[in-house]
Order: sequence, then structure tokens, then C-alpha cells
Amino acid sequence: MWERFSYYGMRALLLLYMTAPVTAGGLGFDTAQGGAVYGLYTSMVYMACLPGGWVADRLIGPRKAVLYGGILIASGHFSMAVPSLATFYLGLFLIVIGTGLLKGNVSVIVGQLYTPEDRRRDAGFSIFYMGINLGAFIAPLVCGYLGQQVNWHLGFGAAGVGMTIGVIQYLLGSAKLGSAGIAPGQDQSSTGAARDRRTAITWSLIGIALALIVGIGGYTGTLPITPTQVSDAAGVFLLLCTIGFFGWLFFSTGWTPAERKRLYVIGVLFLAAALFWSVFEQAGSTLNLFADRSTDNRMFGLPFPSSWFQSLNSLFLIIFAPVFAAVWAWLSSRGQEPSSPAKFAMGLIFAGLGFAVLIGPATRAGNGTLASPLWLTLTYLLHTIGELSLSPVGLSAMTRLAPVRIAGLVMGVWFLATSVGNFIGGRVAGFYESFALPSLFGAVAAFAIAAGVLLTFVARPITKLADSRLPQRPAA
Repeated sequence: MWERFSYYGMRALLLLYMTAPVTAGGLGFDTAQGGAVYGLYTSMVYMACLPGGWVADRLIGPRKAVLYGGILIASGHFSMAVPSLATFYLGLFLIVIGTGLLKGNVSVIVGQLYTPEDRRRDAGFSIFYMGINLGAFIAPLVCGYLGQQVNWHLGFGAAGVGMTIGVIQYLLGSAKLGSAGIAPGQDQSSTGAARDRRTAITWSLIGIALALIVGIGGYTGTLPITPTQVSDAAGVFLLLCTIGFFGWLFFSTGWTPAERKRLYVIGVLFLAAALFWSVFEQAGSTLNLFADRSTDNRMFGLPFPSSWFQSLNSLFLIIFAPVFAAVWAWLSSRGQEPSSPAKFAMGLIFAGLGFAVLIGPATRAGNGTLASPLWLTLTYLLHTIGELSLSPVGLSAMTRLAPVRIAGLVMGVWFLATSVGNFIGGRVAGFYESFALPSLFGAVAAFAIAAGVLLTFVARPITKLADSRLPQRPAA
């Protein structure tokens, strides 16, 4: 809960702070530069989960990874509470590394609290999921108010206070976790463990050295590097990672015909998920700017900070997640539950509709009429319906479709899709000032809806590929 409080509290302010005038305490970035930094940051947060999981599995165990991650995240927020450009970038860097250590590994600890046969397992994860959404709901209300109404850096500092409370609570309650997450997945006395430690130390030193060279060079002007150039390089890196991974996946030998068919399905779902997150994650970029600049932020005559809109998604998730679970169960009992590709298509269509309903208000806003807050409320409701159609299904589909011998690797695909989507969503914000808003929102809506409709038409053959029978393991 406190990790999500810190992340969503800071995210609600990030682009607004970067694009605010220097006279208002902001950094004075234009939307292109601010969107580049935002997209780079949010995409790297998810990319960092992959090495974060490797470090926990091979070196220190999930329990220590979560602790160190929480400390780094809190340090990053407190660094951003200091009003300087250098501490701002340092804070973002620390939060990325810390979230990479914490985000995936805390879920591993929750899973290890229960045996596979324990019937309380799903209930435990439900409590965990509610904690996530509770933190994400409260964060913009607290950090957003402090940042926008009092001082930007006080809002960033409040996110750090929340993470510090989380670390303290984690340490005080560690005895209740038993042995969950203490041991790494690999025997630390083995030759492989020693090799992994050397590898980790080598790459860590290389990463720190590169960060120092780029940071000091950029700050002093020795290296003429801009945030946009760094973001462009990260985009190329993401593209190469994606092409390299799926190239290896599709062209490797050794797959059975059934496995290869399922790998193709994974590729299709990856594209759909990346596109969905590129639309959905504009909550903190284009939609945040629209809320701040073009929306009448009053309810019942009382003003409120524009960042408060960021709480709506979590509120709707808390309300509607049980409803969707019940609906899927009811449809399944009648043999009418949609397939995973069909649910992905629904997610894309609802994400597109969320932007489509803003075309009219954006047109009127261009003529000087502020949009009613109810329009953004409707947008976030439609996006939440899309998320509930796609996000829980995605993890389940990846675990079901992946060949057993690369199951862990394929799970990383989900984080990669989220990372790619976040990057694109941030870069789209760069067009906020150079494109007419109705055209920008219309293009985003049309792209998502068209992709959803196309996926609807091909859902049946994709489902047949996904249902290909895999060879059975011999009995023990």
C-alpha cells in the first residue's frame, strides 16, 4: 500500500511539475521534453523489475530485495524534495532501481506465505490487491494537494514519508512473515551462485559508472546530452529488446508444433497489451495535462486540485473488481465466458472509448470553455472497465500459454509490454501542445478502437491456436 502511495503520489505531480513555469516553482519544460522524461521514467520502472527479480532469485532473496528497494524509493522521493535539477534526476533514478527491487518481489513473498494447496491463497492475494489500490487511491489526494496547493517539493517529500512508514512497518511486521522470501532461489554455496555474484557486481559497477558519466557530463555541459536524447536512446533499447526477444522466441528450434502456435498467441497478446498500456497510462500524461489546463476543477462549487482525478481509477477498481469477477464466473458457469483474446479486444475498445468521449469537450475547451469534470470521470470509468477486461487476464494467459521451460521468462513479457506502453504513452504527451487536442484524442481513440475491432475478428482463430494441446509430462 505504501509503495503504491509513494509511486502514484509522485506520478500525479511529475508531468505537472516539469511543465509548470519556473516562476510557479516548476522546471519550465515544454511538453515534448516533459513527456520524454515521463515516458522514460515510467517505462524504466517496469523494465527494472526484470533485473530486480534476477537479483532476488540469485543473490539476496525477495525479503532483502523488498527492504533495500523500499529504502531506495524513499531516498529517491526525499531527493526530489530538494529543489534542484540534479536532485530531481537523482531521485527518479533511485526510484526506478528501488521499484525494480520491490515491485515484483513483494508479490513473490505473498505467494510464499501459502502452500499451493492452501485455500486461503486467493483471499490473501485479494487483500494484497486491495492494499495496492488503497495506496493508489489515497496518494493523489494527499500528495497532489500538497504539491499543487502548497509546494511541489512538499508533495514529493510526502511520498517519501509514506514509503518510510512502509519500510518501518515492514521491519516491525517481518516476524509474521515466517520464512517467506528469506532464501534466494539458488543455493548460495554453489559455483553458479559465485558466478552470479561476480556478474551482478560487474554489471552494477558498469551501470553506476555510466550513470555517473552521463549525469556529470550532462550537468556540467561536457556531454551535450538532453533528456529527449536519453529518452530516444531508451526507446531504441526497448525496440531492440522486444525484437530480439521475439526473434529468438519465434525462430528457435526445439519447440513442438503446439508450443510454437502458443508462442504466436503470446506475440499477439503482447502487441495488444503494449497498445492498451500506451493508451491507459496517459492518465499521468495527456489526461493529467487536460485535467490541469482544460477542465473546470470544481465540484458543487468547491475547487479541487487537478491531480485528484488520478484517484478515480483506483476507486473504480475497488468498486468494480468484485463485480467483474462475479460476471466472469457466471458466464463461465453457462459456458459463455469470452476467450482471452476477446477480453483483450474489449480492453482496447474501452480504452479507445475513454478518449473518444473527450473529443467534444476538447473541442469546446479549444474555444475557451472548460470541460466538466464529469467527462474525465467517465473517461477513467471506461479505462477501468478496459483494465479489468485485460490486466488480470493477461497474467493468467501468460502462465497458461508459456512452455514450462521458459515460464519465468515469458512472465517478463508482461512487464516488457507494460514498459513499452508506458514509454509510448509518455511520448504521446509531447504532442499535447503541437497538435489540436480533438485531433490528438481522436487519433488515440481511433487507433485503440481499430486494434480492438481487428482483434475481435481474429479472436476465434487465435483461441484455437491457444488451445493447441501440449505434450503431456510422463507420470512420476
